[in-house]
Amino acid sequence: MTYSSNATGILLAAGLGTRFDPSGLHNKLLAALPDGTPVVFHAARRLLSVVAEVVAVVRPGAEKLADVLNEAGCDVIFSADAERGMGATLAAAVRATPEADGWIVALGDMPWIDSATIEAVARALDGGAPLVAPFYRGQRGHPAGFGGGHRAALAALDGDAGARGLFATTPPLVIEVDDPNVLRDVDQPGDLHDA
Repeated sequence: MTYSSNATGILLAAGLGTRFDPSGLHNKLLAALPDGTPVVFHAARRLLSVVAEVVAVVRPGAEKLADVLNEAGCDVIFSADAERGMGATLAAAVRATPEADGWIVALGDMPWIDSATIEAVARALDGGAPLVAPFYRGQRGHPAGFGGGHRAALAALDGDAGARGLFATTPPLVIEVDDPNVLRDVDQPGDLHDA
């Protein structure tokens, strides 16, 4: 780790991934990338390359996923509210980290984001920006950085919109990046191998 952020990392890993496998038998976050690494392990390690502590949120019953995340170095929490959506999951993570000064929120199905991008978001957040997001060619991507002043709003989130409402009312500090992976996730099996 070349830069160590003061922020706490949050890795959201509680989705169902039904577009990846409508049967629900195969969790996309456990699918192997071409190098054999599970998607979520790689996403966690990227986040951990910049922050010392990452809290990963999974749904109840996802013990295998929790094991992979623990092996990656994350603290795992099981959110009973996961079925209510990403907002509820993010709120659970914020409530579980009351000592955090701020959060860098990443998604478990986005394993290719450059560490330099995460570091740029972290440096801006650590520098006092209340809300930070990387943008690639005019599109907002991930991960997002949230200052401690947003604690109450984040802890009250619910539903599947995540923190979209917060971005609608508070313009983020824009970090322009040359990293298309801030927009790239694993949605379907073919995504695992697309360059």
